[in-house]
Amino acid sequence: MAIKVKQTRTVDITQLKTRDAETGGGQIVTGYASVFDQPTSIADIYTEVIAPGAFDRTLATNNDIRALFNHDTGRVLGRTKSGTLQLSEDEHGLAFVLELPDTTTGRDLAISLQRGDINQCSFGFYPTREAWDYSDPDNPIDTVQEVDLLEISIVTFPAYEGTEAELSRSTDSTQQLKTVELRKSILKKINEVKDYE
Repeated sequence: MAIKVKQTRTVDITQLKTRDAETGGGQIVTGYASVFDQPTSIADIYTEVIAPGAFDRTLATNNDIRALFNHDTGRVLGRTKSGTLQLSEDEHGLAFVLELPDTTTGRDLAISLQRGDINQCSFGFYPTREAWDYSDPDNPIDTVQEVDLLEISIVTFPAYEGTEAELSRSTDSTQQLKTVELRKSILKKINEVKDYE
């Protein structure tokens, strides 16, 4: 039985916008928590692509997804169950509309967003359907076709500043990275034998 390991990805949300809420005076944040069909290097080991439709099932079945600040469960910004977070898929990716709370975190975040100090978003998920392509053993590609979405987060900065999205994994997922490295080395050896013959 495969062990499910929560994974997170961070993306640049330069299209993020803030506006005053029409009711209640709160701040509204809009943007994309994930973008489709953008190859992303994961730990320089493999490339990941989020496929269109990856969030369809989870959006249809899970009505309790949270928005967090920096993946901190103690800093909840919104929730689909309460209606303060709205998520939808379009041709570009996973779009969100978030009504920030009138809390210290919410007010501070609104200022940082308006100043442009914070402009990135991330999402935490379990991959439930993936397609691996090892045709290039030096750069396997994992196309994530379906996920269980747990949360989206507005984040301060990604782990790798030069990338648009990258991996932030728990130590439990180290085995997955080792498996990919092992497969790459086996394929490389097979190709070397073919070239020798």
